[in-house]
Amino acid sequence: MNLAERLEQGLYELDCSVQFQSQELQQRVIKYLLLIQKWNKRYNLTAIKTIEAMLYQHVMDSLSITTYIKGPKIVDIGTGAGLPGIPLAITQPDWQVILVESNQKKTAFLQQVKIELGLANVTIVSKRVEDFFFKNKINTVISRAYSSLGLFLNTTRHLVPSNDVCCRWVAMKSRCSDRELAEVTPPFFIENKIPLTVPGLSVSRELIIIGQSVQLSELDRE
Repeated sequence: MNLAERLEQGLYELDCSVQFQSQELQQRVIKYLLLIQKWNKRYNLTAIKTIEAMLYQHVMDSLSITTYIKGPKIVDIGTGAGLPGIPLAITQPDWQVILVESNQKKTAFLQQVKIELGLANVTIVSKRVEDFFFKNKINTVISRAYSSLGLFLNTTRHLVPSNDVCCRWVAMKSRCSDRELAEVTPPFFIENKIPLTVPGLSVSRELIIIGQSVQLSELDRE
């Protein structure tokens, strides 16, 4: 099976075939993988070396979360080589995907991906997340292998107003221990834990979805 056939089979298993009816979108995914493979030799974007393994461990893993997150404004924290942000931006052209990455070599790669794939819905921020501020409403703050849940929330909470109960923090994890789950404290709460099945991967994957509740002031309590 060649790469295009593997991609088509994986999309079918993920039930993403409707979004990828266009051959152009499928070709964008393949071109993205080829760009990772090319730049990886100089910039060490990923420890995964073969393009077939990248398809499953990076792209399919990223696309497995599509039905569980909400747009149209997505902020991908510590995106690295653009994961999961780039696959999401390809799949959901109506979403605005903001990629936050402090490593300048990786952001240079992301800029090239944006140009070569024609991703007008992608914005690249070359900053530490603590130094990034966003004035518009965010629907989802997402991370993939970025940090522990507690650090994820602490370094991104400034992006969302304290009275915004609609935004969700979404963490992609291989396995989340009870100890790490306990790092989620008020005003945050775990809304859902979703086991994921990723085509081509036998390892366990799960999605931790976190909401925010409004904290009442002393005056409000009276």
